[in-house]
Amino acid sequence: MNQTPIQGYAPTPVTARMENHGSSMLKVALQTGHDVFARSGSMVAYEGYVQYDPNPPAVRQMASQWITGEGLPLMRCHGDGLLYLADYGADVVCLQLNGDSLSVNGTNILAFDSHLQWGVERVKGMAKFAGQGLFNVGISGTGWVALTSRGAPIVVDCGRGEDETYVDPDALVAWSSNLRMKGKRSFKASSLIGRGSGEAYQLGFSGEGFVVVQPSEDSTDRLRARG
Repeated sequence: MNQTPIQGYAPTPVTARMENHGSSMLKVALQTGHDVFARSGSMVAYEGYVQYDPNPPAVRQMASQWITGEGLPLMRCHGDGLLYLADYGADVVCLQLNGDSLSVNGTNILAFDSHLQWGVERVKGMAKFAGQGLFNVGISGTGWVALTSRGAPIVVDCGRGEDETYVDPDALVAWSSNLRMKGKRSFKASSLIGRGSGEAYQLGFSGEGFVVVQPSEDSTDRLRARG
């Protein structure tokens, strides 16, 4: 068989703990004693010796905090080899935390180092605007996190200017936890073409840090991802 046409898709040399293989696949370099939590069902391939523990005790304990019923199905992956993860063809974003803290929408989590601190948190300031609270997963420490985005995301550095950055909550993927945040009501332009009811809600961010935004504000994306 002539393999020349497919050589461009072969695995690339390992350069980091977590890195992209293409835009929609994550490659994780697993080592003994350095486990990762990954979204259940996200494994597409692996090389070497890799094992999985579905619904490990740490995840079961954390699941009891999900007041809204939005579970975060995770499995613990451990061993020595290369692990490939994906989520329905969504774009993958790899972040290396260095004592940082992130607030992440649970449906956008693909994988993270198991030694990182994490837990469910309520996003303050949303209830009076949206009529309900917003629950995210807080991840902090030093290590790797991989997120998914429905399309190629934009990462906005909020510290580059004096103006606040406003984002539709349904398009939010993650943000630096130290950012200042406030809610805002405004007229929704899409109501002019029959897609909305008039009012829209945005979250405004300011301070030192970044916001990850996906090019989708369709809530059906998140409902599908939870399944």
